[in-house]
Amino acid sequence: MPAAGSDGTAGWEPDREFWRHRPVAVTGGTGFLGSHLVFVLVGLGAEVVVLTRDRVPLTDINAGWSGAVSLVEGEVEDQMVCERLLGEYGVSTVFHLAAQTQVSVANRNPVSTFEANIRGTWSLLEAARRSPVVTAIVAASSDKAYGSQSALPYHEDMPLLAVHPYDVSKACGDLLASAYASTWGLPVATTRCGNFFGPGDTNWDRLVPGTIRSVLEGRRPEIRSDGKPTRDYLYVVDAVMAYLCLAEAVTANPALTGEAFNFSTEEPVTVLRLTELIQRAAETALDPVILATATNEIADQSLSAGKARRMLGWQPSHSLEEALVRTVGWYRDHLSR
Repeated sequence: MPAAGSDGTAGWEPDREFWRHRPVAVTGGTGFLGSHLVFVLVGLGAEVVVLTRDRVPLTDINAGWSGAVSLVEGEVEDQMVCERLLGEYGVSTVFHLAAQTQVSVANRNPVSTFEANIRGTWSLLEAARRSPVVTAIVAASSDKAYGSQSALPYHEDMPLLAVHPYDVSKACGDLLASAYASTWGLPVATTRCGNFFGPGDTNWDRLVPGTIRSVLEGRRPEIRSDGKPTRDYLYVVDAVMAYLCLAEAVTANPALTGEAFNFSTEEPVTVLRLTELIQRAAETALDPVILATATNEIADQSLSAGKARRMLGWQPSHSLEEALVRTVGWYRDHLSR
């Protein structure tokens, strides 16, 4: 259902009746995107079960649903845990978000990244294949699965040319979803997004929260790259709507099984430009420190969201600038407390 964003753009809203009392499983539900997704699902009246490996501190986001969901403790790499997650709770819709998400961690610990992102994906998909009641799975891939391409923006029909450990792990998960869809007709579709940002992200190693915290505390922001890489940044609220939109669409239209969709504002910016926009929102003007120490990074990435607009009716409700203003406001309040 279309809805007007506060910046005047037409967004998308979920079908409340579709989600009301629907049994939903979210792997990685205590992560940044997962916490926001679970928060919205609970608000829609879904019966949510979250797979969690670690006990994490409550935040403003997950505190709103911590007592309203079922929790299964275990690792997504454990297929028996995944089968219990789906079977005992009669899950019909699955959001597979559990992953090791940091490029720097993948460079240091590639095996743990491969275990979580590749084994974790086939374990969840195999459990879903064995379930008689699962009707839709939305699996999180990444724009990094595309690797370096000769032309931008990325389109979904481009080959996956990942090279570096994190990128390869996401490309493998993407291909596993395609294999399960093509071979067994598993109703799975994948999302390929850029970098998420928004309220509630306290991983200070990420560019947006780290930069915001630095400038609000009066410190010069540090940039690990040379500041020139171009990236897509997607507001977490719009990302949640993208995941819900795709789940509804796969349930209604089996022809979408095996499809991948890019979700993007289609406003790629350099790291330095993003730092400038953050400082504009924060009303600061501190010269960034260019460390230029980042390795195994793709130089430029950007996504076309034309397929999602055309086939799903999705588009973001927030511009990059508006979303950054909202995000800085949240961190200003959060850090002051």
